[in-house]
Amino acid sequence: MLAWFAWWSALPPAAGSAVMATGIISVGLHLIGHETLSLVALVLALAAWLGLAADFTVRLLRTPARWTAEADTPPALTAVAATTVLGTRLSLLGRQPLAVALLVLAAVLWLVLLPGVLRHRKRKMPGAVFLVCVATQGIAVLSGTLAHALPASPLAWVALTAFAGGLLLYGLAFARFDLAQVRTGAGDQWVAGGAMAISAVAGSKLVAAPEFTGLLHELIHALTLLVLVLDLAWYALLAVAEIRWLRPHYDVRRWATVFPLGMTAVAVLSVGDAADIPWLSTPGGVLLWISVAAWAVVLVGAARSAARAIAEARTAGNGGNGLRPPG
Repeated sequence: MLAWFAWWSALPPAAGSAVMATGIISVGLHLIGHETLSLVALVLALAAWLGLAADFTVRLLRTPARWTAEADTPPALTAVAATTVLGTRLSLLGRQPLAVALLVLAAVLWLVLLPGVLRHRKRKMPGAVFLVCVATQGIAVLSGTLAHALPASPLAWVALTAFAGGLLLYGLAFARFDLAQVRTGAGDQWVAGGAMAISAVAGSKLVAAPEFTGLLHELIHALTLLVLVLDLAWYALLAVAEIRWLRPHYDVRRWATVFPLGMTAVAVLSVGDAADIPWLSTPGGVLLWISVAAWAVVLVGAARSAARAIAEARTAGNGGNGLRPPG
């Protein structure tokens, strides 16, 4: 048991993408009517979120130097994105008070973490650099979802502001992204497309919002469709790169591959519904099942990696001390 806890506490911030991936799979399964499977995924995502939140708090209290060092890196923003994805699913489930609480928590985390991440940007960064956009658009998606559930609230305007800010942050992230990661990345290169996908989902919430009419509505509609096309272009490019340069070994950053796959499926389904393009439901469903298959493969890889690391620690007789995270 000690070895297991040591392994868990050694997980890097990038592990938060597992919650993001599982949460968005839950949202997607809900959208296509597989409610039981969606709830199973939601329970798994909530359990992982609670475990990582506890570890996040323990690190802050016991090892503040480590917490500060990790908080200045883009993967720290998975805490924001994961919280907004879970909040969105809970809102769709009708749990509005919980969803509002998670929105507040996500906004606080965003305010605390984003400035440090932006200050420590470098040149030629991996795909995690796009988490500045993902975290911001996550707030837009959750705000837009709650705006539909809670009429007469200002959340639609919060969503619009976050949507615009997220697109701006995407441009800043792209300027720092190392394009060679398309060929060499360990999995998080997919966030380049995933950031576009969650932007499209945020746009779909705005398209469906009654607060926006006339020219503003038309602008949001056109921009959302453009963002979806860019997302699908990234998807195709990254899929071809995966086939051309095979990377079959498990890495914790592979969860950052599953999230964009699932988010692209949700984007296609959401934009199709909001923009009244019914034929998008078929490709959206196909893309969702692809993401579910990818989730299952990565889950098996994660379980094997964890079991191997824990067994090695026990064999060494160190009780798990000094364990490095899998991948």
